[in-house]
Amino acid sequence: MKEDEKREFLYGFKTIYAPEYGFINTTMYDRKKRNENNSQPDYLKKIVSDLSESLQDILVDKFLNEHDAGNAQLDTHLIENINLNEAALEGINPGNSKRKRSLRKSNREKLIGLPLDKKQFLSRGLPFDIFNETENILPKILLDHFKKFVNVNKTVDNKIPKNNKNKECNQSKESAPSLKQFFSKQSMTKSEIRTLQSNLMQKYMNNKVNPCENFYDYACGNWKNYFTIPPDRTTYDTFEMVRENLDFVIKEILHEVKIPKLTVEFDHKFRSGEVANNMLKSKVTDSTSALIKVKHLYMSCMNEKAIDKRGGNPLKIIINQLGGWPMVSDNWDESKFDIIWVLAQLRLLNNDVLISEWVGPDMKNSNEYIIHLDQTSLGLPSREYYVDITNRKYLVAYRIFIRDVSLILADKKPVLQQDINDIVDFEVNLALIMSSSEEKRNVSDIYLRTDLQTLPLYFPQFDWQKYFGIVLGNHVIPSAPVACYCSEYLQKLIYLISITPDRVLQNYMLWRFIRHRASNLDSNFSAAKQKFYNILFGREKEPPRWTFCVSQVNSNMGMAVGALFVRKYFDKSSRNDTIQMTERLETAFRHTLLENPWLDTHTKEYARMKINEMDLKIGFPDFILNERQLAERYDDIEIHPEFFFENILSILRHLTRSEQTRLGNRVNKALWSTSPAVVNAYYSRNKNQILFPAGILQPPFYHKFFPKALNFGGIGVVIGHEITHGFDDKGRLFDHEGNLHLWWRESSIEKFYQKATCLINQYSSYVLPSVDIPLDGYLTQGENIADNGGLKQAYRAYGTWVKKNPGLVWTTAFRSSQKSYEDICACAGYF
Repeated sequence: MKEDEKREFLYGFKTIYAPEYGFINTTMYDRKKRNENNSQPDYLKKIVSDLSESLQDILVDKFLNEHDAGNAQLDTHLIENINLNEAALEGINPGNSKRKRSLRKSNREKLIGLPLDKKQFLSRGLPFDIFNETENILPKILLDHFKKFVNVNKTVDNKIPKNNKNKECNQSKESAPSLKQFFSKQSMTKSEIRTLQSNLMQKYMNNKVNPCENFYDYACGNWKNYFTIPPDRTTYDTFEMVRENLDFVIKEILHEVKIPKLTVEFDHKFRSGEVANNMLKSKVTDSTSALIKVKHLYMSCMNEKAIDKRGGNPLKIIINQLGGWPMVSDNWDESKFDIIWVLAQLRLLNNDVLISEWVGPDMKNSNEYIIHLDQTSLGLPSREYYVDITNRKYLVAYRIFIRDVSLILADKKPVLQQDINDIVDFEVNLALIMSSSEEKRNVSDIYLRTDLQTLPLYFPQFDWQKYFGIVLGNHVIPSAPVACYCSEYLQKLIYLISITPDRVLQNYMLWRFIRHRASNLDSNFSAAKQKFYNILFGREKEPPRWTFCVSQVNSNMGMAVGALFVRKYFDKSSRNDTIQMTERLETAFRHTLLENPWLDTHTKEYARMKINEMDLKIGFPDFILNERQLAERYDDIEIHPEFFFENILSILRHLTRSEQTRLGNRVNKALWSTSPAVVNAYYSRNKNQILFPAGILQPPFYHKFFPKALNFGGIGVVIGHEITHGFDDKGRLFDHEGNLHLWWRESSIEKFYQKATCLINQYSSYVLPSVDIPLDGYLTQGENIADNGGLKQAYRAYGTWVKKNPGLVWTTAFRSSQKSYEDICACAGYF
């Protein structure tokens, strides 16, 4: 490829991906000194640090005692007190006064809402495949330009153009209207589309910079002068702009949906053996289509007046049905406590507490649905929040959050501080017995396959028969296979349960359920959550209500929302164009494989087979355009326009039923694992499948009228990224059929580790100056491999296209070498 053609492709890539800054400092988290009187097993005593008295002084009872939830001044004093004592507390671990803390990518992803774990998949209405992880598709900032990151605590400097200084630099003023023009109801010509995109690109360029000296600043130097991180967000970049625009579009579509008149019937029938429905059933007189249910769900979420009027009453009903929450109730009956029953009932409500259970494809036989068991999630984003004492304020804020929510449900009656302490202490113990992210990275090392009959032999103290009898109901099969990824955790968990008082267990389990449902209740709960998120994530205020409701509808009824979006804004030509582009990228990958000097012939042949059989899904599943089939997907969901909380519970029950009933069935690999109207892309290891929803096939990543340099440098890099995931440190463990299978020869595995180690060391050496935290090259190696491979394959595919379509000319400003950018892939030398 000629030098000018290289510059054209690179310009398309950088203009789209470079505006990415402002990561919130969410590094690790502290914990409270353990109560020395607590009975603890030896393995806990060894790993629980004895913190200094200075930390204990900060957590004195008076700060968490029975004061009003609105006493924000005292809470602020508590957090500030912790910050002021940072220097003194460094003495807890000598030599760590300037310790370097890893920026765990998983924590960043929690903030920007890209990757979803198993629980998030299910809670958002997405069929879950254990290895269909939503890998982060954001190419990382070109590494020699980390200095361009902007500290999130600073405002935009004085480089804002004069005519823009008086404008409010936020998404509603700038990005949404700009990108929204691409969705104009009036059809735009090819010339108009290109002109619009050109204007946006030129607006964010800095023409004063020599592109041969700093291509980043040249392509995107003015972007940060137009945007700050909005107060209702934790990060802001091009992907957030596209998501924001998509939310605007979905809101308009939802408002356009016409609804018929309603009649209401009351149904308070209790079902034997499970939590009562207590649903207000709605009967739609003209239609019961999925699109009407979507509209009703949105209406119920937007009806803040009705939500505020009901307060916490909808939640209190469910709490009572689950046995009560002792910390806010005087009539809890400990004699009736049954931990197995409570855990199973919470699972029916799609909540995994203590144990994470789901039905999905077996990783060694991707055609078979089996039961999976793993360690649970926690109330804070990750295990590290509990085991690292360098950021102790987050656990304190967590205690305050529990107190604020409990006081709302207790109608301002006193809440025992000891109950709050016990909840957090128990969760700290949970975190301590969990495996770390590093220990769980190689899934083949932790995979244990058994069946329901044999499971009690491994963990005899837990009544598995009763648990699965409730969760699976009539679908219980004694010989049903079970894959366990947490054997050591389950053994320690059973012991931890045995030494924990029933009151603490019930308080904790109910808190985890309440924590998830706080978003579906009135403004008092929202205010408590925002107060907590301000400390945890740095979010200064809640998002607009309509934004929250669009997210709720798209997360819980994504296929129906996708149908509305696709019918109005997505055409078949874009789908076909993307398929052709993907085929070019796959061809580029095959050629790179053949040229690879360190892979042996056997491994190359299996890799070629894997790329040949990689399944591609673009845009949307066809069934969503069939009204009858779409309605059947949501047939057993009850939705009423005035009862938001009950609507969400109905959806959660539906998700659990749909998943659990798959046990014993053959896996349908044609199923989509995400909704169409989302800005993301996916690779499923268990299906050897790449998926690109309609939501990401939008400007500035892609448009059928864009020049090929922009499309290859935009969505082409994303496509290459997902293809490469099939061969990263996790993807390479799975064969062409999606099964865990050792298909690499030992010599090639050794070379792979050498290359991976080089890349790990390279990324670990980069530090974000705004927060003085190094990247964790080990935990991010999969994404780093995919980023490098994606850029390389898209660049090569574009070069092939240029050879077949000669005659393109680029400005002479790009004539000099771009070796610094090509060197990004030099260390890895992958595919």
